[in-house]
Amino acid sequence: MDKPTNKTTTDVIDIEEHAKAGKPVPPGQKYKIRIDKDNYTVDQAVMEGREILALAGKNPEEYDLYLHVRGGQTRTIKEDESVDLTDPGVERFTTLKRANTEG
Repeated sequence: MDKPTNKTTTDVIDIEEHAKAGKPVPPGQKYKIRIDKDNYTVDQAVMEGREILALAGKNPEEYDLYLHVRGGQTRTIKEDESVDLTDPGVERFTTLKRANTEG
């Protein structure tokens, strides 16, 4: 039998921690996500690529966004693509400056 927990609505859910443990991310009020080496707390479960880049202070015109999923998979997130932070295995994000092809 599970012990009752005294969770409050202000708990911050660490999505990377849940993904690495193979646990589903419960719905919550706030989520801790990692972009590159920095952690950010957001209050929405679904975000667009451009919102995630803006959170990290990166311009969507200059940077690509990558989603890392448990098990080592990585995929590109377009700036207008929505990401559900509660999807199974969503771990963290990285950014990469686009190569300058002018010139």
